[in-house]
Amino acid sequence: MGNEKLKSSRRKFLASAAQVAGGAIAYKWLSSSGFMLIAAEPKDENLPWYGIVFDIEKCIGCGKCAKYCKIENDVPQEPFYFRTWVEQYTVKNDGSVDIRSPNGGIDGFEQVVEDDEIFKSFFVPKMCNHCSKSPCTQVCPVGATFESPEGVVLIDEKYCIGCRYCVQACPYGCRFIHPEKKVASKCTLCYHRLKKGLDPVCMEVCPTGARMYGNLRDSNSAIVRYLKEHTTQVLRPHLNTGSKLYYNALGSEVK
Repeated sequence: MGNEKLKSSRRKFLASAAQVAGGAIAYKWLSSSGFMLIAAEPKDENLPWYGIVFDIEKCIGCGKCAKYCKIENDVPQEPFYFRTWVEQYTVKNDGSVDIRSPNGGIDGFEQVVEDDEIFKSFFVPKMCNHCSKSPCTQVCPVGATFESPEGVVLIDEKYCIGCRYCVQACPYGCRFIHPEKKVASKCTLCYHRLKKGLDPVCMEVCPTGARMYGNLRDSNSAIVRYLKEHTTQVLRPHLNTGSKLYYNALGSEVK
């Protein structure tokens, strides 16, 4: 994130933020559920506007996404530091829900609920939602958290003062303070790979295709077609963060 191109993009973004906020175009389509999905487009029509889909029906809880994310992005190996992780939800017959994420799912999962008590069980991947109206960007007092021209929410570590405002503001629990660098850290959608034409590492290693990303402003892209054909939802829609992370088969138990 420290290369000159990214710095230039950041400066241009900050300089024109008010103008973009006031004049951003929106595109719309109807999902299969009938809800209108709206997301802001970047001003430069030659750039993609990235969104993400997680298909819960395809996630097997292997934890490869979390494991290789740590390796690719030099995330601290100690427990509790993750840019992406997987949670196991087990809904019991009595309606109670057991939620577990041992080591982010990297080491796999062991079912601790007795079989005769289980109504259903499934895995839910999580990461930064790369919101178009991100609370973390709004509360940063020094402009260290910003949105790239492609709609990826990033952190400039040279500007970050480690105040933790963004960590507290994120409603999805996706940020942490790096224990060594003392700056905020989170998923960047592997922005350094995107700029080279490579897929985010979590998408690349997923063995079942449970993760998808793509250009939301291209009506012919695979992700837009998927959103049109499936009943997808975002986490905590009432917060109106403009989340660009959509889930297929998201149960009401997921928070």
